[in-house]
Amino acid sequence: MNHPELDMSAVVERLESLRVELTEESQSSSGARDTVMLDQTAVGRLSRMDAMQGQAMAKAEEERRQLALRRITGALARIEKGEYGECIECGEWISKKRLEWDPLVLKCIDCAE
Repeated sequence: MNHPELDMSAVVERLESLRVELTEESQSSSGARDTVMLDQTAVGRLSRMDAMQGQAMAKAEEERRQLALRRITGALARIEKGEYGECIECGEWISKKRLEWDPLVLKCIDCAE
């Protein structure tokens, strides 16, 4: 049974909305993750370093987005199984406020510490 205090249709809608948002962000930032050109005649050393740092930050942000997308998929799977809102550690219900704040949490506050 999913969390008894939550409206599961609203949770699913929020998770789907998050998924769309993250997917759109990923697509719009794909250019920032492209290979940095290292043509020394066209760009100075500091500009290349800035471009490489920007690329690294864009890649790290993409990794965070992909992790969030996997967590969304997991949350939707738990909803289908009727396990959404149960702490994966102790099996108790995660508080409603905690799930409303972050619908992707897996543990209750006690087990998360």
